[in-house]
Amino acid sequence: MNKAIFLDRDGVLNHEMHDYICRVEDFQILDYQIPVLKKLFDEDYLLIVITNQGGIALKRYSEDELAIMHQMLRNAFTKKGAEIAAVYYCPHHPTVSGVCKCRKPLSGMILDAIDMFDIDPALSVMIGDKPRDIEAANGAGVKGILIEPDEQISYEKIKAILNQ
Repeated sequence: MNKAIFLDRDGVLNHEMHDYICRVEDFQILDYQIPVLKKLFDEDYLLIVITNQGGIALKRYSEDELAIMHQMLRNAFTKKGAEIAAVYYCPHHPTVSGVCKCRKPLSGMILDAIDMFDIDPALSVMIGDKPRDIEAANGAGVKGILIEPDEQISYEKIKAILNQ
């Protein structure tokens, strides 16, 4: 079985704007997160992004624009020698789409990744900047680490949580 670092996107991998990032030019990658995640990648952790993108349902931006942002993120990691294994996103919004199984705080995206990549939840963590990220992780049997928006990820904290 594999092990993974599940990552929320906004506020963890890119600058949190407290609203939808609707334009590619507003997508600011937090480059200081990459070295810590590269170290985990080098320890054979899969890096998997798990993100709510309800702005698609609200027609604030398109899936094509979102794909460009995600490619920018992948490219930033590749340049530093790490790979993002997958990006899972929920395009739904409860005011437009109703309830879905993928939107955090539900665990659908994480469970799909666990199934797709044969991941052992007990050897994995989810890093997020909102309680809903941790709730989604816990619902999938994954430990969660809550950080402040744009806070530097701590390698030591991740390893301590994994070793509990």
